[in-house]
Amino acid sequence: MYLNTGYLNNSHMDFKDKSRPLIVGSCGTYRLSRHPKLPTYRPRGRLDYQLIYITAGCGHFHFDNVNNETIVPAGNIVLYRPKELQKYEYYGEDKTEVYWIHFTGSNVKNILRQYGFPDKERVFQVGTSNEYEQIFKRIIIELQRCQDNYEEMLVLLLRHLLISFHRELTREYILKNEYLDHEMDNAVTFFSENYNQNINIDDYAASRGMSVSWFIRNFKKYTGSTPMQFIVGIRINNAQMLLETTTYSINEISKIVGYDNQLYFSRLFHKLKGYSPREYRKIRNKL
Repeated sequence: MYLNTGYLNNSHMDFKDKSRPLIVGSCGTYRLSRHPKLPTYRPRGRLDYQLIYITAGCGHFHFDNVNNETIVPAGNIVLYRPKELQKYEYYGEDKTEVYWIHFTGSNVKNILRQYGFPDKERVFQVGTSNEYEQIFKRIIIELQRCQDNYEEMLVLLLRHLLISFHRELTREYILKNEYLDHEMDNAVTFFSENYNQNINIDDYAASRGMSVSWFIRNFKKYTGSTPMQFIVGIRINNAQMLLETTTYSINEISKIVGYDNQLYFSRLFHKLKGYSPREYRKIRNKL
């Protein structure tokens, strides 16, 4: 097992200090290969905040209850607030590598919120990056060497680390939204261009590699209606236009917009527009 650590004033005691907005208390790294297990159990937590970054392998965490286990893989950070139960293990067979940092201060909660860490969330996916590791290593060295103004440098490095995490969290959110917007826009285009065909929503979702429930839920968020409601709306609106501007029969219009059953079409038109197709045409012709 490899470890490397640094502590403020060479003290291993956790502490709470509100004399400054942000204070770094300690930082370190563990790397397990043959060592079978490295457990941590603090039933009453700590007085400070702790951030754990998993760079390889995984960690076995027990949030809120010692009997619950959450396996957190590499590319994630775990954030503990003061006095929260801390129970977790690293195993040599997982070849786990982690970095950790403890910090306190009068404005920590607001700083964390500022950098995208909501109060009640504990696990954040930030991906693996050599940049993160380099910042952790610099913090460890600053704690070990204690050069001039090192406490101020520690705060700057921690903020650098939090900003780097925040950028990745934000980037993933933007990419997720871009993917979602792209897929929903494609669906809207497809339904608009093929509204009068026999569209099977399940088949469409499967063709795009999406579950039906996920697709319907997100399509409704994107458009305000379910896929079928969207398609029906286009059909009825186009039927309305044909009733106003052409002399096609009701049966012909029904088939043009995608309904082979004229009676079903008429009932649906009446439900959405308040009039039957025939009544609607008479009213429009009188105007």
